[in-house]
Amino acid sequence: MITSTQKVVTRKIEQGIRCAIGFVFVVGLRRRNPGAVVNAVVSLAATYLPDIIEQRYDVTFRPWQRLYSDTAMLTHAVGMLGPYDDVWWWDHLTHTHSSTLLGGLVYAASLRDGRNPRPRVLAVIVGIGSLWELMEYIIHAVADRFGLEPILVVYGRSDIVRDFVFNLLGAVLVLVFGDELLRNLYRRVD
Repeated sequence: MITSTQKVVTRKIEQGIRCAIGFVFVVGLRRRNPGAVVNAVVSLAATYLPDIIEQRYDVTFRPWQRLYSDTAMLTHAVGMLGPYDDVWWWDHLTHTHSSTLLGGLVYAASLRDGRNPRPRVLAVIVGIGSLWELMEYIIHAVADRFGLEPILVVYGRSDIVRDFVFNLLGAVLVLVFGDELLRNLYRRVD
């Protein structure tokens, strides 16, 4: 059971994370960095997804799950200000983090529907990961073609392979720990 104090503290931290993402947006504007601006807008919007999911599917996120989701959005946004280029492990962290979020949603939704989540989690992570890499390439190619700064950067084939490895690491983490850590999201409330 989540106490009212936990809810208040969680909401305050969420507000702080949203303010930090807003700060990334402002810095992106000042630096004329379209990647940071777009990522901040998308990240900020995504911090409201737990609220939408709770209302739509009659589930309650644990405080740590909300903050885990929000920190993923923050690390993506902050990454566009330099860490993706300057911190060798930043991209690995964000790919693992994002794939655990997506994999966790697929895992919980599959179990709520009475289906085996394992093949679905792997299929979605590989499929969405492939689409993401393709989208990065297309956005980068179009931006290059028109002499614009791309909002997403492609670092080459070896980076794509590493992205897939860390996406799969996130999927495996969900498959190993999902039963325990996501029970509140897949147990039906009748």
